[in-house]
Amino acid sequence: MAIGRHLVAQGCSLIVVACNTATAAAVAAFRELLPGLPVVGVEPGVKPAAMASRSGRIAVLATLSTTRSKRLAELIRQHASAVQVDVVACDGWASRVETLHLDDPDFAAEARQHLAPLLAAGADQIVLGCTHYTFLRPVLEPLVANRATLVDVADAVARQCVRLAGAGTSSGGRLALFATAHPERLQAALPVLGLGRLCDRQTQAARLAVTLM
Repeated sequence: MAIGRHLVAQGCSLIVVACNTATAAAVAAFRELLPGLPVVGVEPGVKPAAMASRSGRIAVLATLSTTRSKRLAELIRQHASAVQVDVVACDGWASRVETLHLDDPDFAAEARQHLAPLLAAGADQIVLGCTHYTFLRPVLEPLVANRATLVDVADAVARQCVRLAGAGTSSGGRLALFATAHPERLQAALPVLGLGRLCDRQTQAARLAVTLM
């Protein structure tokens, strides 16, 4: 809630809750807090995965909190009742991204242990149920190559933002990055995460959102 109020104070007219766990836990309360402001939640791509599956079996990789959430259970009930759904908690994967341990050899082995039984069972759509997991694609894609597709909702979320923002949307916007702690780490993470191109769009270096402290 504090983050939402801070962003509104900065002039934001549309907010994306860019986290499956946060969406599951708080997007309803967030929308109540900010009535009239477009708020886009992010949820695992269960629906497109179920529609695309040819084997009738899909899997969802997510944080422990998301795997236990009522929202995920409801997504599966509404959109994937006709397929078998395996839900797998990937403990520590989000932290791995946040600490920039993306190419640790041990991770490939860990990821293979998660994916091998899902692929063996016939899952042909693997849902990335955490926005952090997009940055793990270079490790995950070779492990599922020619056997399954990784399903990410990033493009769908972007299209929804453009739709809600209206006709005035352009590609000439500027970028401001805030952190609740250690903004220098956020700044340094951009090139490591493949987001170095965003540096040219920043109004200034990432800074601390002191109003949240």
